[in-house]
Amino acid sequence: MSRLRDWTELELGLEGRVLEVVRAPADVLSGPGAQVDPTAPEVVRLAADLVATMRVSPGCVGLAAPQVGVSAQVFCVDVSAHPKTREHHGTFVLCNAEVVDSSRNEKAREGCMSVPDLTGDVKRASRVLVRGRLPGSGEEVEVRAEAFEARALQHEIDHCAGLLFLDRVAGAHAVYARQTYL
Repeated sequence: MSRLRDWTELELGLEGRVLEVVRAPADVLSGPGAQVDPTAPEVVRLAADLVATMRVSPGCVGLAAPQVGVSAQVFCVDVSAHPKTREHHGTFVLCNAEVVDSSRNEKAREGCMSVPDLTGDVKRASRVLVRGRLPGSGEEVEVRAEAFEARALQHEIDHCAGLLFLDRVAGAHAVYARQTYL
């Protein structure tokens, strides 16, 4: 089992393209993504594109393949610049990831680029152990995350399973219009 390392497109010789983000109710957001071969060139390209798209999207801390119209189990996360972040692993991309252990459920507000006008209160584990594979090498890694990074990981894994945060709220009373600040 390898250690997670900060993602750099340069180590794979790629520069990512910025892709258009798909919005609900697009069909690609509501079905489970396919497992992928993390060593396949098209998966490595997708990983670079996800990171590039996340980096140019204000406030974005994660992005999954279904959100750019690709039904695949690939996502990136980087919570390092978010004010709610305590600990983080930098920028990383995982393929075929799953939560293998979790604890301490807490409710918190979530938003999503694919549901830009709404936020919602979602109960998620505040500690997780996630197992997945790195694009390019295909190495299996485990990520132990807490608090905001744990929430972001679960949110992106949900996207890969065809779920939006709206599928996790307790009801209409837990959905809110997104606040905009001038």
